[in-house]
Amino acid sequence: MSFGDPHSPYGQQPQGQPGYGYPQAPPVQQPYGGYPAGPMEMPKPARLARIFAATVAVAHLIVAILFGVAMVMFDSYLDNSGLTGDEAVAVGGVGKGFIGFLMVLATAWAIAGLAIFLKWPNGGNGLRVWAIVYGSLAIITGIFTIMSYGLGLALIALSILLIVFAAKRETAQWFQRPRH
Repeated sequence: MSFGDPHSPYGQQPQGQPGYGYPQAPPVQQPYGGYPAGPMEMPKPARLARIFAATVAVAHLIVAILFGVAMVMFDSYLDNSGLTGDEAVAVGGVGKGFIGFLMVLATAWAIAGLAIFLKWPNGGNGLRVWAIVYGSLAIITGIFTIMSYGLGLALIALSILLIVFAAKRETAQWFQRPRH
């Protein structure tokens, strides 16, 4: 082997051809830290997930209103029950307290859904994950309200759609885009 033999792996490479360790083409700048470029416009699955987050929030608001109506009507139910004295006070306090707790909880979930909806365009991947968790927990709300005029079934269906569209690859890529 000679020093200038082009077939030798240790020889000098001919000029004009890239050798070992040299790129064949100019390096391509990989946007987003080596990940493929995500879409800059919100993709359709992400828009749908945002809409479902808003509708789940509205459904929670309706549930909170229904609990408020139930709390107002609780006194009339208690009057018709035949309970008197300390029994009526005890049942009334526990019943109204439980319904009030559920009303506050539904209101808090409505506010959480509204926050997800409003932060969606500028949120990071953590917001997408929180939307999936929110949808999962909203299914439980749907189970508890399944007897209220089909609202529970609608809440379960909307929550499942929120989870599905928030978990799609296009939505994940959009949330992982760089924000400059």
